[in-house]
Amino acid sequence: MRMTPVVRDLLIINTGMLILAWILSPFGIDLINLLGLHYPTSPYFHVYQIFTHMFMHANFIHLLFNMYALWLFGTVLERLWGPRRFLTYYLITGFGAAFLHTAVSWYEIHRFVSAAQAFLAYPDLDHFMRFYAKYPEYFNPHSIKVLLSQWELNPDSTEFASQVIPVIKQAIETKINIPIVGASGAVFGLLLAFGMLFPDVPLMILFFPFPIKAKYFVIGYGLLELINGISNIPGDNVAHFAHLGGMIFGYILIKYWDRRGRPRYGGWTMQ
Repeated sequence: MRMTPVVRDLLIINTGMLILAWILSPFGIDLINLLGLHYPTSPYFHVYQIFTHMFMHANFIHLLFNMYALWLFGTVLERLWGPRRFLTYYLITGFGAAFLHTAVSWYEIHRFVSAAQAFLAYPDLDHFMRFYAKYPEYFNPHSIKVLLSQWELNPDSTEFASQVIPVIKQAIETKINIPIVGASGAVFGLLLAFGMLFPDVPLMILFFPFPIKAKYFVIGYGLLELINGISNIPGDNVAHFAHLGGMIFGYILIKYWDRRGRPRYGGWTMQ
């Protein structure tokens, strides 16, 4: 398919930002930390990150998959909607992804910090066991097993609490200061739009043996992201609720356009 102007520019910007991040990294300039979206209470948070995070990517593979999906679905949608409407949709779904991710992060961080503060206020074995039962992923399994076996023999000792307190404080700082980057939220919005506009178009998915209609693929992928987001698997660094945010805001925007008498096809013809 011939490249459309907004898709082309987005490909250039996203690729250029990753290359720039590689170039500046040896000089101690971390663009991901500067331009990625941080939690609002983080000392690294800046308002402009709500916009800039969607043009940054963690690595080449992250960029490759997002840009391939942008080209695949975005080219079709831009031809239907035109450049201005397509860019509006892309940015709003990107902002929507950031909004939902931040809202879910607030809930998760609030629970985590509350559990951590409960232990820090009363750093005894019982309070630590309650925290550890909820968040075992922050501790080395072998080391914590040895520590607990010794702590249980001497539960009144403060020595063992002094060993885990720095770990918990570091975990709080890490959880608050991890940025999110990537165009995934906007790309999932494009996927949702494609599924709504072309529900019966068959898609050939990598590692999937037969074609699947776009509507079923969108529904299945959305459910998978919801399950993964709720599961909150330790070590999973994917912002699943950002993906869902892009899809949700995309659905709302398309329905809003329909209600305003602006057909979802926008009056544009395929070229």
